[in-house]
This record gives sequence, C-alpha cells and structure tokens, in this order.
Amino acid sequence: MTTGLQIALLGGALVGLGIGLLVWRLAPNRPDVADVVRRYSQEAAKERATMRTELVAGDRYERVGVWAIKRFPAAAWGRTPTKELALLRVPVHRYYGKKVLYGLVGFVIPPVLTLMLAVAGGPALPFTIPAVASLGLAVVLFVSPDIDVRTEAKHARADFARALSAYIDLVALERLSGAGSRQSMESAAEIGDSWVFRRIGEELQRSRWNGVAPWDALQHLADELGLPELDDLADVMRMSGEGSQVYDNLRARSAAMRAAMLNAERGKANAVSERINMPMSLLGVVFMVILVTPALLNVMGGI
Repeated sequence: MTTGLQIALLGGALVGLGIGLLVWRLAPNRPDVADVVRRYSQEAAKERATMRTELVAGDRYERVGVWAIKRFPAAAWGRTPTKELALLRVPVHRYYGKKVLYGLVGFVIPPVLTLMLAVAGGPALPFTIPAVASLGLAVVLFVSPDIDVRTEAKHARADFARALSAYIDLVALERLSGAGSRQSMESAAEIGDSWVFRRIGEELQRSRWNGVAPWDALQHLADELGLPELDDLADVMRMSGEGSQVYDNLRARSAAMRAAMLNAERGKANAVSERINMPMSLLGVVFMVILVTPALLNVMGGI
C-alpha cells in the first residue's frame, strides 16, 4: 500500500529530476573543436543531405532517431560504433532510434508487470523495486543495440576477409592476363555476386566518376569500415600503378590471408575441443570415484 512518505519521496524525486534536466539543458557546454569542424565539413553536409533523402520513407526507428539527435546532446550516446554501422550500412539515426525505443520499453515493462500483479490480487511491492527495475532494464536495453551491432559487424568482417582473399586472386589473374590496374580491379569485382564484391565494385565505379585512383578509393573504404586487409590490397595496387610487378605480391598476400584465417579457425576449434573435453574429464573422475569407493570401504571394513 502506498504511504504518504512514498508519495512525498516520489514527488521530490520528480522535482529534482526536472531541475537537473533543466540545468543540464541550459548549462553552456564545451564542444569539441574537432567535432565542430567535422559537422561543418563537406562530408557532414553530404551525410545530412543523404539523411533527409532517406527519411522520406523511414520507419519508426529512423523518425525517433532524428528526433533524438535534435533533442539529446552528443555526450548522451556515448561512443557510437560508426565503422560498424558503415560496414552494416545501418543509418546512424536508425541506430539511435532503436536505442531510444528499446530504453523506453525497458523503462515501462516493470511498472506494467507490477500493475498487472496488483490487479491480479498479488502482493503489493514497495515502490523502490519497480523503480530500480525500470532504470536497470532501461539501461540494459539501451545498450543492447551496441552489442548487436558489434556482433554483426564482427561476422561481417570475417565474411569480408574470406571474400577479399578470393577477390585478390581474381585481380592477380586479371593482371597476369595483361589487364591494367583499374580494369583488373573492376573486372574482378564483377565476377563475384556477394555483398563484398558489390561493395568493392560500387566504390571503384564511384572513384571512376570522381576521377580518383582506385587504390585511393579502396584505402578510403578500408579506413571508413575498419578493414586493414583492404588497406593492404590498396597499397599493393598502388605499387602496381607505379609499374612494379604485382602478381607475386597479390598471390602472396592472398596466401597470407588464408593462412591467418585457417589459424584462427584452428584456434576456435581447439577452444571448442577443450570445452568439450573438460566435462568428459570430470565425468571420468566421477566414475573412478564411484568404482574405487566400494573397494576402499571394504578395505576399511576389514581393518
């Protein structure tokens, strides 16, 4: 049953929260100079134009995300996984909208469950239990999109590395047949039908339209998505643009990537084997104890 003291505490907490939010909103902030320069750069202007174009047919996550970006300060989001979002091609405002909606759902679930329990005739819970549960669940669900994005990006980077190894072999074969640097890279990208080949092909076509060297375009893509393997390919192809023999370097790079992936898979397999063997070892110890115990009891009884 709600007492007068609990109502007074709730009212004081709400008033304090309102005053704190008002001070936080009106207090002058100290913006980061690098962040201000980035916001007023040409790249940021292009991103804002793209965002406005995509919002025409946006869903609820994107609409809530745009609203939240305008209302909340940048420090409220923490560290945004920009490279992971770019790799997955998830708009930043959609990611923010998902965090806000997930947090609201987590904040509402405990009071709703408490109300349903009270209507069903269950015991009355103290006010602090649903309040703490609401805050805790809201924080957990607010952070859950970060975990999902990083997990999906980890799998996407593994897929990119496997496809890139095949792409490097194709580029090497194109160079061996006498094709030029750009032609070999574009022809190799047209062979595969996976999202990795399409992403590389799109970047190469964009570099052709913008008059940028293809290796510079791949290096920019590697920096944007956090793919060091693609950066190495760009360095090798840059040497080929200067007239160096590149076939052996490409094949060596592809072989090194496959060896690294094979070693990583072996490490995972060994870890799984150790986890499987550990319960079997414990089970063997238990069986030995069961078998040896009667004999020890007999010996002790004879003594």
